[in-house]
Amino acid sequence: MALTDPSADLAHAFQPVAQGTIGDAASPEAIRRLSRELAASERGRLATQKKVIEKLKAALAAVRMNNYRLGAKRCLDALALDERSGLAWHVLAICQEKAGDLSQALTAYEAALKLLPDETEVAHDLGRLAQRLGYLEIAEKLLVKYLSANPGHVEATNNLACVLRDAQRYGDAVDTLRDMIAIEPANPVLWNTLGTVLSDQGDMATALTFFEESLRIDPGFAKARYNRANVRQPLGDEDGALEDLITAYDGAEPGYEQAMMMMARALLLMGMGRIPEGFETYEIRLDPAMPEAVRFLIDAPRWNPAETDIAGKRLLIIGEQGIADEMIFGACIPDAIRAVGPEGKVFIAVEARLVDMYQRSFPQAVVGAHRSVRLEGRLTRVCPFMEELAEAGEPKLDAWAPMASLLIPFRRSLADFPKTHGYLKADPARVAHWKAELEKLGPGLKVGLHWKSLVLTGVRARYFSSFERWKPVLTAPGCVMVNLQCGDVSDDLAAAEAAGVAVWTPPIDLRNDLEDVAALSVACDLVVGPGIAGTNLAATVGARTWLIHAPDDWHLMGTDRYVFYPHVRTFATGGFDGWPRAIAAVRAGLDDAVAGNWNDD
Repeated sequence: MALTDPSADLAHAFQPVAQGTIGDAASPEAIRRLSRELAASERGRLATQKKVIEKLKAALAAVRMNNYRLGAKRCLDALALDERSGLAWHVLAICQEKAGDLSQALTAYEAALKLLPDETEVAHDLGRLAQRLGYLEIAEKLLVKYLSANPGHVEATNNLACVLRDAQRYGDAVDTLRDMIAIEPANPVLWNTLGTVLSDQGDMATALTFFEESLRIDPGFAKARYNRANVRQPLGDEDGALEDLITAYDGAEPGYEQAMMMMARALLLMGMGRIPEGFETYEIRLDPAMPEAVRFLIDAPRWNPAETDIAGKRLLIIGEQGIADEMIFGACIPDAIRAVGPEGKVFIAVEARLVDMYQRSFPQAVVGAHRSVRLEGRLTRVCPFMEELAEAGEPKLDAWAPMASLLIPFRRSLADFPKTHGYLKADPARVAHWKAELEKLGPGLKVGLHWKSLVLTGVRARYFSSFERWKPVLTAPGCVMVNLQCGDVSDDLAAAEAAGVAVWTPPIDLRNDLEDVAALSVACDLVVGPGIAGTNLAATVGARTWLIHAPDDWHLMGTDRYVFYPHVRTFATGGFDGWPRAIAAVRAGLDDAVAGNWNDD
């Protein structure tokens, strides 16, 4: 059962993840059970095996003290004596999971399960971790295996419902929970998970009812309080959401749970416009407790603006997260260039598809591509072009900075956001080419269209609308629709064609030919869509852009605009069920634009 990384690409900016899965492989009960197994194993064993058991006892003692790395070391010592000890592999997996070494933990759990095929606790622990990392089919099989040996087990049933939820099998998840709630109606965990199923679908009002029932039963249940915060915000109760997040953090498990709750707090603070507090809290995204956190291997100290004046220094700015995030946070690069001054030098590491665009826009800087690899289970970002420059005699860097961290020194208030129409420059020759191509399509406003993200798993799906709902926009008189949506959208386009709607698709790779996508966006009269990479690219190069945003979109920062792109017109859904309203508003805007009234105030 080989498990591999489910995604080679980073998703766009972090989002709060519903907390429903329960259980802790290192809980006191679990450690007591493992201790009993060790005691039972000790009797009648040979000397070498007794040494293995002593090592594992020491490992469990370290786990009790929350020293998981020491515990892992002692397990490895045990495995050096007996590599076929399933118990040693199991304890090692627990230590690695708790230490945040998730990829290594998966490998250790697999080894334990292979050696202990009838040990259902191993299957349960592995299933829970597989669900957390997105291996949903495998997680489901392991949890079903555990439940076949332990029917009616509340924790495993709850976790199976979480897997079904993440697979967007919402009906199956509800059925699984309903059956168990009928038996255990006073179990707060089940009500909480039921709430997450509804919140993932965007039904925040119903989800709130279930989270409040969970908290009525157990007011100290941190997961339910965190989840309630994440529905209170889009329902308009930001202060209540913040209060819940602060309270939930104190009751959460150290490590991943607390880090995720701090991330939710950062996004909420930024969404409320509480600058710079929100940006400072957002540094949690780099905490190793966050599985998605990127590790940077840079041969220089990280820049601390509070301690180091960067004037005259050599600074590397490195992109992080996804392409959309490099668009958003890159707006601080001009500030950094001014800060180092003429005596300093800025180097910029971005996604390879963006290198030429950034170099054209910042000729005074040196731009190259970063590269991401997995080392010890952690996504690690390196800058090969900087190594090549060093080999060519380029002086060493003085400091480096993650791109989003530039918000802290350069965006201290809303007044610090520039009023420019984008900061990147599309290739003028390509813009001219695409204007000529668009003219061949005949009269009418040329409207570039995006409608979904490449990543639509789990909770992300609620942020996007089905293509069918876009019909009022697609059929707007006086408009020519241009497909800018990357990915396989052949079914959507075929359905549009069957309905008599023409959508022109340019003869380019819309995912990888970003120079052409940027130029075509500028050549269009308008680009419309949700806040994904393509619309962010259009806004960044100064194209006229209309963005449809969800009720919890933090990029507005307490305003009615995307503060990173002051020229962009926004359309609010008003709720996750509000897509028909937003699309109707876009259609009305198109009708006005065709009549010559853009309303781009």
